Parts: sequence; C-alpha cells; structure tokens
Amino acid sequence: MTQGYLTLRGPGRAEIVVKKSKFIATASPVAAEQDAQAFVDEVRREFWDATHNVYAFVVGEHNEIARSSDDGEPSGTAGRPVLEVIRREDLHYCAVVVTRYFGGTLLGVGGLVRAYSAAAREGLYASGIARAQAMREVRFVIEYPMLGKVQNHLAETGIEVAGVDYAERVAMRVMVPSDALDPFAKAMTELLSGAFEPQVGEERLALVDP
Repeated sequence: MTQGYLTLRGPGRAEIVVKKSKFIATASPVAAEQDAQAFVDEVRREFWDATHNVYAFVVGEHNEIARSSDDGEPSGTAGRPVLEVIRREDLHYCAVVVTRYFGGTLLGVGGLVRAYSAAAREGLYASGIARAQAMREVRFVIEYPMLGKVQNHLAETGIEVAGVDYAERVAMRVMVPSDALDPFAKAMTELLSGAFEPQVGEERLALVDP
C-alpha cells in the first residue's frame, strides 16, 4: 500500500463523434463497488434518452472487483473494451460510463471497439490520473539559521511543505511518503545535528503526481 496506486484525480467527461454517433465518456474515482454502481446509475439517469450507457469499473488495490456491461451493444464490443482501457492505464478504484447516441450509421464490431476505447481513454484523461500514496504529516521545529538548509533539502528530495509558521522558531509541516519516513528522519537528524524531534501524524492517502 505504501507504494500507492494509480487512480483518477476526480470526475471528468469527454466527447467524441464517430460517423455521426456521439460517444460521451464520464469517468470518476470510486471507493467501493456500491459507489461505482451508484455512479453508473447516476449517469444513466442523466442520459436516460441515450441509445446505450455502456460501463466498466474496477475496485480494489489489485482490482479484485471488475465489472462491465455492453448495455445492448453486440457482446464484447463495448463494456470489455472500456474495461481494457482502464486496465492498460493500470488504474484502480475507477469507473467509466460511455454514453452513445446513435447517429444512423452502423460501425461494425471493430468500429465499435475502437470508438468505445477511444471515448473511454479521453474520459480518463479528462479526469486526470494521479497516484494515491500513503503519506504521513510530519511536524517539527527548527531555528531560523537552519531554514535555508532545510528548505533546500526538502526541495531536493521532493518532500511537500504543507505549512510554515514563523514565530520564535520556525514550525514546519511536511508530507512524507510512509515508506520514506525512516530515511527522511535520518537525513533530517543529520542535517540538524541531532536537533530533530518530529511529531508524526497518522497514515492517510493523498493524491500525488504519478
């Protein structure tokens, strides 16, 4: 879990047109199977007059739950291709609904697979892809003469500064990946010549760049 996994930053939507058929891909992060199903139902209600509302979703760190539906399209031409796009992007806790408004021209099996795959991909990119990483908030206090050195070290190691309070001493809050906590503490102890007394918060997931 400390290594994290790829997921969506938030809800997103994209639209493509293929031979006058409109494909609207709506994507969203989901926490559990019931959330994914609720999301699918919500999009279906929104596009109640569509020809098809195809969907696919995955739930679990290892995608233990994976579901898809062709919603009336020929078997294997819609839901499965959307699911494969999610898998190729290595996404987790993710749901996509691709809504189709038929434009009057049959696309054939290959055409449907390509259209649903392309729409799903655009929907995912519109949502934005991020890494869900297990993080700890670390609070510590330093003397002013050490501020520059500490800031440089944090920048070099990619540690995010969550807050700084300038008082008699400098109180800092930083976000550290859980699996980097020990090396971070060791490096800071050396940098501050032993004057490092961190307060470490509970582990929580945060979205970071992939």
